[in-house]
Amino acid sequence: MRKATYFTPRTEVPAQTELITDRSVVTEAYTVIPRGALRDSVVSELPGWNRTATWILNRPVASGATTFSQYLLEVAAGGGSTDPEPEEGVEGFIFILEGRLTLTLERDEHELEPGGFAFLPAGYPWTAKNIQTEPAKFQWIRKAYQPLAGYEPAPIIGNEREMDASGMPGTDNKWRTTRMIPTDDLAYDMHVNIVTFEAGAVIPFAETHVMEHGLYVLEGKSVYRLNQDWVEIQEGDYVSLRAFCPQACYAGGPGNFRYLLYKDMNRHVQLT
Repeated sequence: MRKATYFTPRTEVPAQTELITDRSVVTEAYTVIPRGALRDSVVSELPGWNRTATWILNRPVASGATTFSQYLLEVAAGGGSTDPEPEEGVEGFIFILEGRLTLTLERDEHELEPGGFAFLPAGYPWTAKNIQTEPAKFQWIRKAYQPLAGYEPAPIIGNEREMDASGMPGTDNKWRTTRMIPTDDLAYDMHVNIVTFEAGAVIPFAETHVMEHGLYVLEGKSVYRLNQDWVEIQEGDYVSLRAFCPQACYAGGPGNFRYLLYKDMNRHVQLT
């Protein structure tokens, strides 16, 4: 089986001789943050985290995606946090791109390597530390949990490299999804998947749905249909989509096109 790869951008500030032109796009329906925009000059330092650089990819904003935040973090050797989540009622999902991260849930210690992930229920104590010599780079998705009577989500630890992907019907397994959170359990109000397209595979219709998306490209490139626009995206790019933004894609090759995908799920629309 081909080994999965997970791209992380170079973050140093470009030379003065480079052109400014890039592919950044912000609209009311979607936002595209190309990997070239993730530079040291736009880094954030998070309270409670040490030796950690953070690029904030999404936050709830008017006329944008409102259900979640998403970060790219780089934790240097010896860095991390003993109190990472600052808000009550907020759940999280971590996905390792590069290096290793030691995650402690209550008293249980887990070493996550590339492809490793953790779903962290709201109110569940956890810590994160890099005890290696190389930096640990990972995605962190945060969402306000919507409780449901009679249901209680549990922590999940795993590695996508050890999981089976489900092929979409009629695609000869060239469009497939690895689901890291159970899709048949109403305790979970968010899903995080890895979607894989082989070269030439497509989403053959404009999906239009209530779920918002955060999409981080792990590998490859494609042309993505966003609302009425066709936009080129590649590994290291980030895309956020508001509810009902039409979307489709064509994987151009030569290799696979793969991305980490967040979506909100399994709850009524809140009206009051």
